[in-house]
Amino acid sequence: MKDSAPDQIPDWDLLASWVAVVETGSISDAASRLGISQAGVSQRIKALEALLDTTLLDRATRPARPTAAGQRLFEHANVLMQGAHQMVESVRNVTRAKRVVVRLGCIDSFAATIGPIVIRALADTSHSIRMWSGITPTLDGQLEARQLDIVVTTSSTSQAPGVRRQKLFSEPYFVVLPKSFEIDRFTTLTELSRHLQLIRYSARSMIGQQVDGYLTAHAENIERTYELDATDPMLSLVAAGLGFALTTPLCLWQSRHYVPDVRVVPLSSFSRHGRPYEGLSRAFYLAYRENELGRLPADLYEMLRLAYSRQVSRDIAAAIGLDARDICALDET
Repeated sequence: MKDSAPDQIPDWDLLASWVAVVETGSISDAASRLGISQAGVSQRIKALEALLDTTLLDRATRPARPTAAGQRLFEHANVLMQGAHQMVESVRNVTRAKRVVVRLGCIDSFAATIGPIVIRALADTSHSIRMWSGITPTLDGQLEARQLDIVVTTSSTSQAPGVRRQKLFSEPYFVVLPKSFEIDRFTTLTELSRHLQLIRYSARSMIGQQVDGYLTAHAENIERTYELDATDPMLSLVAAGLGFALTTPLCLWQSRHYVPDVRVVPLSSFSRHGRPYEGLSRAFYLAYRENELGRLPADLYEMLRLAYSRQVSRDIAAAIGLDARDICALDET
């Protein structure tokens, strides 16, 4: 270390060590993250305190906590480190722009319905798309770990810095009944469940959690009997007359071979105390790291919105006997 001076800037390693201490909450955990000894971390913190001529860590508390000055340093250092990471990625992007492989992750229903459109649209460009499908939590984790470059999920928030999410569109949920099922009028979903079992998505999935939340909010006390992870087996049970389900247009289109054997009904067809049910919808987001991949995220965003509004939503609407405007909402970002 050089002698401290009023205008001397702390070394990068010192700032990184301080950020690690504050984020992990202890010197030992910071040492594990940084791959150095606890003594090494302590020496760096003391060097920072000497350089800045202030106390950064209140050692009288157990565990030790940042002082007001330490917290302020953490906030500034965190911004600097995020900016540095973005700088590095931006520079690397010059090289990445020459690469042809882009790793795209999509939730299953999206990959099965709109994925082929994306692949065909990019076939003649400089980009080669490798597509993965999965559930939202897994895909978001893979994006944050840089195992994927771009993802389409139903999550609106990101934990990793520098990740941007743009809303593509939203789609409503419908009640799906067996084609042969007859009922004079619809009241509540609980009343319907006395005639047909509710076939649910598993609570492990985002779509299952959203449906469960909706049922709870509307005081629907429906026995939990069938739970499935995928739409295909769910619709097979509905088509066989064994129950009803809540699902979305893209999920229906993913398993379109069952569409001739089911009946699709809006949630507003049901009522409680004479009042129609309010709608339920899910939104899709395009997530990617800013300042990477050049124009591809912006181009892909426009392509996906157009593909859904002008082709996929109309195909679905025609198949299930609804107006395309009832199943497609191009929300603003």
